[in-house]
Amino acid sequence: MADRQVEHEIVVEASAHDVYRLLAEVENWPQLFPPSIHVDYLERDGTQERIRIWATANGEAKNWTSRRVLDEAGLRIQFWQEVPAPPVREMTGTWIIEPLAERRTRVRLLHEYSAIDDDPEKLAWIDRAVDDNSRAELPGLRDSLELTAAGELTLSFTDSVEIEGSAKDVFDFLNEAQHWADRLPHVSAVEFSESIPGLQTLRLTTLTKDGSSHVTESVRVAFPHHRIVYKQTTLPALLTLHTGYWQLDEDTNGRTTATAEHTVAINPDRITGILGADAGLPEARRFLREALGGNSLTTLRHAKEYAEARR
Repeated sequence: MADRQVEHEIVVEASAHDVYRLLAEVENWPQLFPPSIHVDYLERDGTQERIRIWATANGEAKNWTSRRVLDEAGLRIQFWQEVPAPPVREMTGTWIIEPLAERRTRVRLLHEYSAIDDDPEKLAWIDRAVDDNSRAELPGLRDSLELTAAGELTLSFTDSVEIEGSAKDVFDFLNEAQHWADRLPHVSAVEFSESIPGLQTLRLTTLTKDGSSHVTESVRVAFPHHRIVYKQTTLPALLTLHTGYWQLDEDTNGRTTATAEHTVAINPDRITGILGADAGLPEARRFLREALGGNSLTTLRHAKEYAEARR
């Protein structure tokens, strides 16, 4: 039996069906919800689905498997953690979407949960995580629906390199980020941890063209030997969001196409302070495209040298 029943809510200036659509499409959650790192569908059968979620809770990277029941007509989504992440013993909940007007909706997020061994300290930890994450997720949902400039503030792009080497060798270079300070010219310091295999925290000190540096931190999920997805949890000042992935596709001849993808959201209040008084969104978009794309291509070219030396 659940020890806690809690509820959070927010009012959104958007239609109930637009709200439902965003909540139903879990592949967009890393861009929508600050705690979400990555979500994969494991099974989908009509209105029922099984998903695996990687997210932060109280600053810790966690992953769990959940089942969901979608009720589009009733504007509800029920969920329960099939394989919870400790210290959770049981977690269930419901998204309830209530139309107040044509473009005004109340969103209620209900949770019921208990802790392993009924431990009061573990229960208090879950209390904090549920409250903090709910208070981050609901405004994230609202902002995604209400920001009229969102299209201009967001930017997605990819860069690819062809490699005469195996996807495994390229993956090893990208996965072993603890060595990047020795292997990449734009990385001066690394802090790397892997709490469980494939779930990584990566803190980088990165050098810029003018010789200055900035620190970022990411949570990464590695899928050997073809994909690493990540989300920055400590961002450069110009960004409010940065997600991405490294994708490796090997052909039948042992050649690999390595692709780096970035999706970012720009902080418009920081543009002039960083890029100058005359800069605007076009300049910020161009700057980020060149800076992030340049670093990714540098990383991929070094991965190419590493992999091709092992043929």
